[in-house]
Amino acid sequence: MDTSTTDARLLLPLAQRPGPLGSLLIHPAGGGLAQYLGVAGRLARHGSVHGIRADGLLAGEQPDDSVPEMTRRYLGLLGRLPHRPKLLVGWSLGGVIAWELAARLAADGPAPAVVLIDSFTDRETVSDSVRADLLAAIEQSVGTMGGSRDAERARATALAHISASAGHRTEARNTGPALLVTCAGPRREEQADRWRRLAGRLTVRHLECGHFEVFDPAHQPHLLGHLDEFLARLTTAAQETAP
Repeated sequence: MDTSTTDARLLLPLAQRPGPLGSLLIHPAGGGLAQYLGVAGRLARHGSVHGIRADGLLAGEQPDDSVPEMTRRYLGLLGRLPHRPKLLVGWSLGGVIAWELAARLAADGPAPAVVLIDSFTDRETVSDSVRADLLAAIEQSVGTMGGSRDAERARATALAHISASAGHRTEARNTGPALLVTCAGPRREEQADRWRRLAGRLTVRHLECGHFEVFDPAHQPHLLGHLDEFLARLTTAAQETAP
């Protein structure tokens, strides 16, 4: 079976709008896209928005447990988009995958912009508390989706992604514009410094909340404010370079 055809189910159109910036949202650990609703709405002001969900969430699917494998699969999906994406966005693991995709896209064309929402270049260890928080968030998100089998698949996918994140170290360099939004925590400065070593043009902004509170109503407006500032610069640049 042609894997590019079967993988097509992972690519989801979220908004079809005219505009200079076609955006692609990459799932975080856990594999879903629901938490990106507000972000997708902001991105849609500037152009069409698509998302990539993870394998493993539906019956008969198997989750990936490797960042390189997910990057390879998702890169193969980009040819199905109406236009090459100019902006890649991801939270946590999603930002890492977005970065890897951007580096590969830059090898044969313009470097896309990247938004990293509290992503890390490496997570050599994942603490028990982070693992527990992630699994609790996943289980809560599927609590109304229809039974234990959905919860089992979500848990298995989350565990596979935790393994993928813990085993990956980002080393690819990107020359395109990038925004890193960090959450409060002891690794904040180290987190920003490590991305700066890999980025040509990195803007760093902060949120005074925890990793799993980014999309809460109290904090999402601040995230969207940072995103709006970054998007304003990107759309101005896109309009200046348009034929």
